[in-house]
Amino acid sequence: MDHLKNKRIAVTGGEGFLGKFVVRELEKWSCVPLVVKHETYDLIRQNDIQRMLNDLGPDMVIHLAAVVGGIGANRAHPGRFFYDNLMMGVQLMEESRVKGVEKFVTVGTVCAYPKHTLVPFLEESLWDGYPEETNAPYGLAKKMLLVQGQAYREEYDFNAIYLIPVNLYGPGDNFDLESSHVIPALIRKFVEGIRNKSDRVVCWGTGRATREFLYVEDAARAIVGATASYNSKEPVNIGTGQEISIKALAEKIAKMTNYPGQIIWDNRYPDGQPRRCLNVERARSVLGFCAQTSLEAGLAGTIEWYLKQLKP
Repeated sequence: MDHLKNKRIAVTGGEGFLGKFVVRELEKWSCVPLVVKHETYDLIRQNDIQRMLNDLGPDMVIHLAAVVGGIGANRAHPGRFFYDNLMMGVQLMEESRVKGVEKFVTVGTVCAYPKHTLVPFLEESLWDGYPEETNAPYGLAKKMLLVQGQAYREEYDFNAIYLIPVNLYGPGDNFDLESSHVIPALIRKFVEGIRNKSDRVVCWGTGRATREFLYVEDAARAIVGATASYNSKEPVNIGTGQEISIKALAEKIAKMTNYPGQIIWDNRYPDGQPRRCLNVERARSVLGFCAQTSLEAGLAGTIEWYLKQLKP
């Protein structure tokens, strides 16, 4: 980690959910994190990217900024999710190369994997099929940054790396039911069910799909560790290597929030990808990374944080 000391590191999305934890982790290692603010620099615009690089003068870039959401948001805005994510990443990497940035870290998405991938997902399986339809535009836009990084490494000797985190959660997550991911959505539904004295909570899908979840602080450690020490073209999965069904997750969150009512599954809504669980051996071997936060501990911290945000 000494390699990061005094490095100026621009963090796009640095004010976001994951970004705040990455900035905090960078500060532990005597870096100079440079938070790229959306209101100052619109990263979809090439001129704004150029201005940001000139203003901040980073040695490295960690690209976290993205237009993201759950199944509902992906279904409602496939065009925006494709265009905004592609243009942000492609132009940012190109302008960083031109500017002489020494390292570019792309944080991709598990949505890039094919819909039907052998579990646990190996990085070599990324190109074995088309992503799950509801999030394919987003997943493909982010996957193109892997292609770009590998091409730039080959032609320009540009040090671009690509990380693939699973679904993240934790304090500070997005709890808006229109755009949130599954854990904050479930927490909010059960807490509101208690407050409204509802005898049932309706959840999307069948509950049979599985997911893997990574606590946001663990994700930040992995990203900063890779920024310090990983310098290869091969993508790296970042996760826990453990999956849970959405049904079991909902029951766990209902119990932890003390919700006493029924859970109703509405199968008119899609489950999304049938299973998600990563093979995390590469992260262990090349980064020395192993997630430290259990799902139970992470959920407890997230629920506690959310309850503190609510008005009495």
